[in-house]
Amino acid sequence: MARHAHVSETPATQWLKQHHVPYTEHVYDYVEHGGTAVSSRALGVPEHQVVKTLVMEDDAGKPLLVLMHGDRTVSTRSLARQTGRKRIEPCQPEVAQRHTGYLVGGTSPFNSRKAMPVFVERSILDLPRIYINGGRRGYLVGIEPRVLTELLHAQPVACALGDS
Repeated sequence: MARHAHVSETPATQWLKQHHVPYTEHVYDYVEHGGTAVSSRALGVPEHQVVKTLVMEDDAGKPLLVLMHGDRTVSTRSLARQTGRKRIEPCQPEVAQRHTGYLVGGTSPFNSRKAMPVFVERSILDLPRIYINGGRRGYLVGIEPRVLTELLHAQPVACALGDS
């Protein structure tokens, strides 16, 4: 099946347009459980610049989003400590989908169904450009990272594990 460079609008791209955020569209063949390794290879960009959107919940069951480098994992213990929570853990896929309105593998931090706090790994903000899910599997948007703090009001944290 031929893929087109333009993808029909998603809640995420509607949000980006509404906020006058310039973005580039990047379509690739989605691979189940392929993660950012697949998308970074398809786009020809370092996996460190591909940002994954993770849906987690705290000890009270309240959801939150964590934006992390594709080649790193989240230290939930460190994140909990920095955000004043007892515990943070990943949501089950069906719970994540209920909170965001997006399919797992297509989760975007923009225009989630439910308003929730967003935390971004601090070093992401130092990158010149990031590639983040545009609201559909196999679809990333390229944006300037400052959008995350300036418009999405993401709170910077330092909770990355792993090295690249």
